[in-house]
Amino acid sequence: MKINVLTLFPDMFTPLQTSMLGRGLEDKKWNLNLVNFRDFTTDVHHHVDDTPYGGGAGMVLQIMPIKKALNSLSSTGKIIITAPQGKTFNEKMAQEWAKEDELTFICGHYEGFDQRVYDLADETVSIGDYVLTGGELPTMSMIDATVRLIPGILGNAASPVEESFSHGLLEYPQYTRPADYEGQKVPDVLMSGNHQKIDEWRHYQALKATYLHRPDMLEGRKFTSEEKKMLAQIKAELD
Repeated sequence: MKINVLTLFPDMFTPLQTSMLGRGLEDKKWNLNLVNFRDFTTDVHHHVDDTPYGGGAGMVLQIMPIKKALNSLSSTGKIIITAPQGKTFNEKMAQEWAKEDELTFICGHYEGFDQRVYDLADETVSIGDYVLTGGELPTMSMIDATVRLIPGILGNAASPVEESFSHGLLEYPQYTRPADYEGQKVPDVLMSGNHQKIDEWRHYQALKATYLHRPDMLEGRKFTSEEKKMLAQIKAELD
């Protein structure tokens, strides 16, 4: 997968070039192309923003340097803008994007974009109902969530399948050595060697964690008969 990022601050994307994602870059499992759209300005001071027509506070990013930066790319794939009015990013979107050959992100700054910039994008996406100084951090979060799903990026192929949100549930609790730390013991079932019982325990715990912490995730879920029994047991346990 190739990912293009149009940004005024390409140096901010260093974290994506470290750890597992960094190894993925070295192994050419994905490619990161950072484009500073300030390089596509025409005035001597390289302005990328201007005051808005009609007045108002702050400065607005102009369409011209962004459009020229897009035109400089040999291809773009799906074009994504980060903005508060966008639909909220989630794991399902990451899974869909991970199947793409190419993605292009446009990072905003200042008081936002000239409205005509939005017409250049296929999707406008937000990571939550709060305001940041720019689109770089949301873009990095979305790239991380997407690229990690590319086969070969994570060491264990099962990892992205078993994690929170992958099956519409939060992740089950996990433990490692020592088995007993200051009286806090690892559940016996995890050391039993009975993989069927372990799977059942994990599913139960994932359902319980979701019920306790993110009940909204269970709305509209089609429960299996076994999950219905588990949920009844969870409610009885908590009551």
